[in-house]
Amino acid sequence: MKLTSANLAAAPVRHGFFTREGGVSEGIFASLNCGYGSGDEPTKVAENRGRVAAALDVAPAALITAYQVHGTDTSVVTDPWAREAAPKADAMATRTPGVALGILTADCAAVLLTDPDARVIGAAHAGWRGALNGVLESAIAAMERLGARRARIHAAIGPCIGEASYEVGPEFPAPFLARDPANAAFFAPAARAGHFRFDLAGYVARALEQAAIASIGRIDADTYADPRFFSYRRTTLAGEKNYGRALSVIALVE
Repeated sequence: MKLTSANLAAAPVRHGFFTREGGVSEGIFASLNCGYGSGDEPTKVAENRGRVAAALDVAPAALITAYQVHGTDTSVVTDPWAREAAPKADAMATRTPGVALGILTADCAAVLLTDPDARVIGAAHAGWRGALNGVLESAIAAMERLGARRARIHAAIGPCIGEASYEVGPEFPAPFLARDPANAAFFAPAARAGHFRFDLAGYVARALEQAAIASIGRIDADTYADPRFFSYRRTTLAGEKNYGRALSVIALVE
């Protein structure tokens, strides 16, 4: 049900990258669907989120998520917000003990971050668009405003769609190459002429390296190929109308 990164193990945090297992949802949402926007029954989503909170020993009301829009905005959190008050943001940062920052994914990468000395944490939703446009730098900058130093920040990249599963069209590499020709390293030729396979996790790791943080860990799992995870692409190719969302969470120990 929960995967953890050794890169965050020594920090004063609780964290987990949750699979789709161990919840109460049914059908295409089976079973630990934590996305209210998925079309699943809200009561079941609430129960699933409660199970995630219990697994991390945090209060259910302290587990928050933002309204993710594949952007780069970071919300600085002082107190947990109500579901209906969730801001549009793709990253969060806090220094408030007990607050649990949650990122919803279904092929994108969740990135959890901490500066254990400053007792500041962050979390980011890094799909290709957000990663390209700077959501990780935005999250790190917000953590710095709370007293963190990037040279002390440790990060963990969660499960996401793997390079072997992520075929993209001929137009896709252009904005990456325009940003830096070295980004060609994250594109491999696909079987279809003119198409490529994109290494999202590798690109996210490189963005974190360029931010000069202390260390980077990675959960090596392909959400498309591994049925333990929800996958937007797998669901779409299967002709299903919707899909569940996994939750990745980090919280400061009180």
